[in-house]
Amino acid sequence: MILPGDAILAFSNSGETTELGDIAAHALRTGQPLLAVTSKASSTLASTATLALTLPAMPEACPMGLAPTTSTLMQLAFGDALAVALLRQRGFTATEFGIFHPGGRLGARLRTVGELMHTGVAMPLTQPDAPMRDVIMEMTHKALGCVGIVGQNGALAGLITDGDLRRALDQDLTTTLAKDIMNPRPLTINPDALAAEALQVMNARKRPVTALFVLDRAGIPIGVVHLHDLIRAGVG
Repeated sequence: MILPGDAILAFSNSGETTELGDIAAHALRTGQPLLAVTSKASSTLASTATLALTLPAMPEACPMGLAPTTSTLMQLAFGDALAVALLRQRGFTATEFGIFHPGGRLGARLRTVGELMHTGVAMPLTQPDAPMRDVIMEMTHKALGCVGIVGQNGALAGLITDGDLRRALDQDLTTTLAKDIMNPRPLTINPDALAAEALQVMNARKRPVTALFVLDRAGIPIGVVHLHDLIRAGVG
């Protein structure tokens, strides 16, 4: 199982663990780096290793001083510290983390907005001069609780939510146009953002947002992500 190019990281409090003997001998024969983590700098493992990292020699918490307790805790803490140092050294990202942890709630939070968004004809869109009847029909048909308003260049010019419609009921809806009640500065997100980030953006306002339009770099709508999509994916 130990292949050329591998490095061997060996943990042993005493440094005299019998079962590590064959592994240490194999490393010597093949010239593979052996990194030892031990509390005994003078141990066989430490003297054989390419590099020995010596942990403090602390008494075990076991009342008899026999069962590995304090020593195993120190080794776990060292392993975590080493892992974090390697993450930083290699520039390991959350996206790469998600590749190795695709399942469960953690995996869901590492999915991107682009994986969960509604695209194409599923996007509720209309023009600034659209009458309110068309706005309501589009919102009802697409069932995402909002309608994106796009200008002549195709970029998102504003947003109308079902809340905006309720607040506009005191107006004459037969003459009101989409541009009259739209929010010209809606919250948006990019497709590469993490699902967890989308949820954070939605919850950042005093009045929670339930849907975000997803824009490309030119500001063109390419999708919509809804709070229900995040919940179904296990993010919420």
